[in-house]
Amino acid sequence: MKTSVCAKLSLLLAQHRLLILSTCLAGFLAIAASTTAYALSDAPKHDLDATGAPTQPAPTDPAIAGVLNQISPTQIRHTIEALVGFKNRSTVSSMDKELPPGQGVSAAADWITQRLQTYSGDCGGCLEVKRDTFTEPPQTGPNPRITQPTTITNVYAILRGKDPEQAKRIILVTGHYDSRNSDIMNTRDPAPGANDDASGVAVSLECARVLSRLNLPATLIFAAVAGEEQGLNGSAHLAKLAKSEDWQLEGVLNNDIVGGNTTPDETMQDKFAVRVFSESLPANAAPEEIRRIVALGYESDSPSRELARAITDVGNTYDAAVKATRTGPSAEVIQIFHPVLEFRRDRFLRGGDHSSFNQEGFAAVRFTEWREDFNHQHQNVLTENGTEYGDVLKFVDFDYVARVARLNAATMAVLASAPPPPEKVRVVTHNLDNNTTLHWDTGHGAPSGTGYEIVWRETAAPNWQRSLATRPGEQSITLPISKDNVIFGVRAVDSAGHRSLAVVPMPER
Repeated sequence: MKTSVCAKLSLLLAQHRLLILSTCLAGFLAIAASTTAYALSDAPKHDLDATGAPTQPAPTDPAIAGVLNQISPTQIRHTIEALVGFKNRSTVSSMDKELPPGQGVSAAADWITQRLQTYSGDCGGCLEVKRDTFTEPPQTGPNPRITQPTTITNVYAILRGKDPEQAKRIILVTGHYDSRNSDIMNTRDPAPGANDDASGVAVSLECARVLSRLNLPATLIFAAVAGEEQGLNGSAHLAKLAKSEDWQLEGVLNNDIVGGNTTPDETMQDKFAVRVFSESLPANAAPEEIRRIVALGYESDSPSRELARAITDVGNTYDAAVKATRTGPSAEVIQIFHPVLEFRRDRFLRGGDHSSFNQEGFAAVRFTEWREDFNHQHQNVLTENGTEYGDVLKFVDFDYVARVARLNAATMAVLASAPPPPEKVRVVTHNLDNNTTLHWDTGHGAPSGTGYEIVWRETAAPNWQRSLATRPGEQSITLPISKDNVIFGVRAVDSAGHRSLAVVPMPER
């Protein structure tokens, strides 16, 4: 009897506790729902969103889209096969007088020159094909890679801009045509260099082939340099030439190892992404300029970083030209080829030709495939313990190289079509306030009808988030956004929607 009573009391107590817990839970849910409703309806918005609209892709230019569709994986394969056919393109092979005919870096330079001349003939002589030949002196210090005076030749073609007021503006694409195997001084054993960097040269030549069909306001240069493996010698010489001749280089696109490595069993490769490396602090910045950049929080807004952002912007517009489809279990899956911003100048322990242009103060970036296989770079061609070594043709994905070429070509064409970037962009800092006033000057040679677009992003955001088009003729604007909370940029836009590089403002008191 006592046990039965106790059991009933225990049951009643448990039910009471459950009722209390249920009531509390209901109360908590009601409070949470109320809080959520407040957050959705009554919470104040950040001033990031106080005006403007989320950034959107620019309109597609039918002429640009048309030439992008002419980029050919088959043509790219022919280019890479031809360069591999020179057996060993070591830079120092230019001084090897006993090489068999048709081998070595000099023969490769002659072939690249001939290809560019052919493309020029196809467009009625529209390309000026040039050879920049010089003698690199012997290197000093430990482990020199050039031990005697060595002839190096850069080959490039110029497509002059059609607008006399804008023809001095230049966009340049490059790759290096020299190669190496395990021994940096070896000029005889195979050094095919299919991915590193016949793939990058193929991008440059394919851009020359298709973009020579366009009449663009600004100038394009398509280059192939040597001496990269010996210490960036060719690109350093070309960058110094550009500086001495006052080339107005707005952007340099360096393609190095863009073959989309196809090593079997590589599961982490992404055939629809390419890395775009860009420097933060400009390589040639003086200490005073570095202090100013850091004080303003512009460490991620170098001209090279803005070039990288422009590449992303172009990729968003022309993704239709680089779409690929594959059939999934229940539906078609569409993958978009896209650039991935890498906020560092280059990879660990490595360097590239874009750095030579950075050193001379030019905006320059590097394109590189998503994942590299180092067994297929700087290695003798052999198989050991079941592993294949060497940078041979079989590991290159020509469709991937074509996607990279389309992104390069689209970027060059858009930037060459856009008005020049604004000049003397300033942000007013007379007083402490929560608004932002921006001023800017028209870029030199900007055509009539040039408009401007304000872009901004949170200080920790990698890419532009919002934008606002200014009124025609306007060169000043005040926005209800705190300059302390965001990074601003101003870019020029023409009536067709071509956008220039963005320029961040300097303080004006």
